[in-house]
Amino acid sequence: MPSQADREELWPALPLASWQDTRDTLHMWLQIAGKVRLVQTPPLPHTWHATFYVTSRGLTSSPIPHGERTFEIRFDFIDHRLTIETCDGGRGGFALEPQSVAVFYTHLMRELDTLGLPVHIFGRPNELPDPVVPFAKDEAHRSYDSAAVNRFWRILVQADRVMQRFRGRFQGKCSPVHVFWGAMDIAVTRFSGREAPPHPGGIPNLPDAVTRDAYSHEVSSCGFWSGTPPIDYPAFYAYAYPEPAAFSEARGLPGDAFYSQDFHEFILPYDSVRQASHPDDVLLQFFQATYEAAADRSGWDRTALERH
Repeated sequence: MPSQADREELWPALPLASWQDTRDTLHMWLQIAGKVRLVQTPPLPHTWHATFYVTSRGLTSSPIPHGERTFEIRFDFIDHRLTIETCDGGRGGFALEPQSVAVFYTHLMRELDTLGLPVHIFGRPNELPDPVVPFAKDEAHRSYDSAAVNRFWRILVQADRVMQRFRGRFQGKCSPVHVFWGAMDIAVTRFSGREAPPHPGGIPNLPDAVTRDAYSHEVSSCGFWSGTPPIDYPAFYAYAYPEPAAFSEARGLPGDAFYSQDFHEFILPYDSVRQASHPDDVLLQFFQATYEAAADRSGWDRTALERH
């Protein structure tokens, strides 16, 4: 069993209040870089062409096409640098340090231009309530606590690792484990294969057509995010769309998990996982129990969809 020091290294504490200014700044930086991938990459269902992926040093966009070239944007949360690398040997980037969203936006666009990769993005945040400030004018968000960002990334590493195990149990259509920059969460989504009723939309500053594409088919999804009031702490979550009757009565959940009426999701506080004797087991129990509640109550063909 890992020592307490090893446990803290693997599953570090990260109260939202301790890094919220940095979290909100990083969120905007990821939105900017994510929008670069979004506009340059051929569309995939459910906006899967816009996401980031966890790496052994931070996050990556994966290769992004630009004409006949490709480039990759990497956030290194160990050395705290943003790097842009091209398929023909070009390289650019800059330090991740305290700087406003407006400065980050200018730096990234200038580096892309220097590498012969001009990109035009929609220069406003998504999935945040009004009033939103255009990236080029956002001087308010400028914090960067490198130690907190490193802890956040280490949590993503553990979440990604366990979620990959959970994904491997399913042989039906399933998303990659990926990081969405809209809400800055990591998620993996399973599909029943059946179409879903049109989603009502209503997510702030996100076209309803995008939401309806994301939820065009029945899903059971789970993930992790750093917290949003009234869940003002980091937590794992799980939900179903459409939500079946009695979904909130799922059984077999870890002791601290609960159904949030505010979010219509199951919530498992991150601290309950990190402090457990066997964090992987607790997290897999949460993912499995909430999936079974969605699949059984919605009549999924589990025999065909699951690996045995």
